[in-house]
Formats: sequence, structure tokens, C-alpha cells
Amino acid sequence: MRKVSLNTQILLGAVIGIALGSGLSGLGPASEITQSGMYVAKLIGTLFIDLLRMILIPLVFTSIVVGVSNLRAHQKMSRVWQLTLLYFFATMSLALVLGLTAANLFQPGGGMQMAMFQDAMQSFQVVQMSLGDFFAQFLRSLFQNPIAALAQGNVLAVVIFAILLGIALVIGGERYRNILALMQEFLEVILMLVGWIMRLAPLGIMALLLQLVVAQDVQLLSTMVQFVALVMGITLLHGIVVLPSILYLATGMTPLKFWRGSREALITAVATSSSAATLPVTLRCAEQHLHVKRDVAGFVIPLGATMNMDGTALYEAIAALFVANLVGIELTFAQQLIVFLTAMLAAIGAPGIPSAGMVTMVVVLQSVGLPVEAIAILMPVDRLLDTFRTMVNVEGDMVGSLVVQKWTSPPLSGDN
Repeated sequence: MRKVSLNTQILLGAVIGIALGSGLSGLGPASEITQSGMYVAKLIGTLFIDLLRMILIPLVFTSIVVGVSNLRAHQKMSRVWQLTLLYFFATMSLALVLGLTAANLFQPGGGMQMAMFQDAMQSFQVVQMSLGDFFAQFLRSLFQNPIAALAQGNVLAVVIFAILLGIALVIGGERYRNILALMQEFLEVILMLVGWIMRLAPLGIMALLLQLVVAQDVQLLSTMVQFVALVMGITLLHGIVVLPSILYLATGMTPLKFWRGSREALITAVATSSSAATLPVTLRCAEQHLHVKRDVAGFVIPLGATMNMDGTALYEAIAALFVANLVGIELTFAQQLIVFLTAMLAAIGAPGIPSAGMVTMVVVLQSVGLPVEAIAILMPVDRLLDTFRTMVNVEGDMVGSLVVQKWTSPPLSGDN
């Protein structure tokens, strides 16, 4: 009898999770069956997420160190680094332009009732942070004690230190070959652990989606149909049209082939709403299904999980104009340019965790004088929208690894 593939198991888990969640929602939150089901789902879902978080930091560190150092020459590493940043900047810029254009055309939030907005603000408190403070804090987070960064799970600081260590191993050459061999063996062990954890993925994703369906507050969602539909539509447009078009033009790979190879990671991104938690699965898909070289995938994808946030940037741009319409403020072109720049900076600085965009959304609103309390009205629907933007974030990372590999393939053709 043919063994069911992991991709198929994950799809079945997702379908079962949504179906069970819908059934429990029909019984009502007070039902004993619903409460018991949610308790069990929370235990399973939390276990799966915790396992992914457990493996995240060592995976990021070893994959980037090995990825940088295995490029064999400083010139090759520099080219991959430059092309990766160019890709990140280009795709996030396209996402922001798409989001701002759609928000200006459809004007979401124009018909909202101010009374509902005031009610949503009453129980919300937020810590004020200026753009300058955010930028300073972001720069400080880049360079920290590496031991503390590893212990505290500071992904961005770990990425920076891993890049510098990888460059040092490249420049040191044969003198540090033993260290490089140790890091490669460590990476192999980590990837073995990832394989074990992924055996629980169908069950974990089923539990996470069950919780999402049952816990989603649809009362406020029903009054924000225009905004939610716009964000979903434009986010999916970027993920289904823009990114696959870039991939096809740059590499010749068809969207269907890409989606088949990346399906496992995209479903996990939807279920976890965390590009960081999905990172082990993303690397697995890129290397094993899309055939990206480990050198390139181990560099581009972990860096992208921290810095490349197309979906988050797009969402924050639309949300800023939505809030402006909600409070009756018309943003000028100059103000929208500030939104563009601030949303890009905030998306780069956002951690790859669920609803991280809500943290940096404060900075975007404040940069153009909008009331930061207005994010209270976004909170009830943020969890739903977060699933879509995380999926696009993860998709952008995988497309980036394929594009960068194609652009660097002639010089790297001799590497094994």
C-alpha cells in the first residue's frame, strides 16, 4: 500500500482542522465539548509551535554560517548578499506601491461608524514610540552579545553575527576548515531534528486551524468587510500574480511547479502565522522540493524570514490609509511617501512571530500624525489577516532563494 506523503497529510490535517473548528463554533463557546476540544487543540498546537521555536535559533545560526562560508570566496558571498538585498528591496517596494494604489482607489473605511471606532478605543492602551526611537532601537537590536542573542532568541542579532562569522570563515580559508566542518555537521544534526518534528506537522496544523476557526471574532469582522476583502485580495494578488511573475521572468519556473514544491511551507505559514516558526519547513521545501542549493537557501531564507516581509509591508500601507479614512484625514502624497518608507522600515524590523505587524503598526501611524489608538479596531481581524500576509512573506523568501540562485548560477556552477 502506497504511503501517504507528508504534503497530503498536511492538507488533510488542514481540512479536518477547519471542519472540526466549524463544528465546534456551531455548538457555541459555552459548550463543554467546545471547551474540551479547544483545550486539547491548544495543547497540541502549543507543542508543535514550541518544537519549531526550539529548533529555530540553532537552525538560523548554523544555516547562515554554513551558507555564507560555503560560497568559497568573499567575492561570491558579496554578490549573493547584494542580490539578496536588491531582491528584498524590490519586492517590498512593489508590495507597498500595490497596497497604497489599491487603498487610494477603493478608499476602505470611508463608510465606517465613528461610534464603533470610539468603543474599540476605550479598552486599548499602547506604548508610544516615535520613529526616531524605533529606528534607534532597531539599530541597537542588530549588534548584541551573540551568546545573549542566542539565549534570548533574538533572531535579527543572531543573523548579523552568523553573517559576520561566515565572512570570517571565508576570509580565513583553510585555517578554519575544522570550524566549518563542525558547523556543517551541526547543521546536518539540526536538519535531522527538523525531519522528526515535521512528522507532527499534520496534527499540529490541524489543532492550530481548529483554534483559529473557533476563536475568530466575526462580529467586528462583519462591519469591516470592505477592508478585510481589500487586504486579502491585494495580498493574494501579490502572492499569486506578482511574485510568481518575478519568478517566471527570472528563472523560467512555472507558478504551478513552484506551488507544488512550496505547498508544505505555505500551509504551515497559514496555520502558524509566523515566518520564523515556519522557517524549518521553508528551508526543507526550498532545498528538497525546489532544489535550491543549501549554500543559497541557508543564506537567503533565514535572512528573508527576518528582513523580507512583503505581506506585512503591504498590510501596514493599506491599514494606514484605512485609519486615515476612518478618522476623516486625507493623506497627501508626501505623507503617503512617509508611510511607504516607514512601513518598509517597520516590516524589516518586525519579528517573524504572529501579529508582529501590530507592534510596528504604531510607528507607521504615528509617522503621519494618525492616532495610534486606532489600531484597536484592527486587532479583532488581525489574526485572520496575519495568516495571509505570513503566507506571502514565506512565499517571497522561497521565490527570493530561487531568483538569487539563478542570478548567481554561472559563478556557482562548479560548487557541489
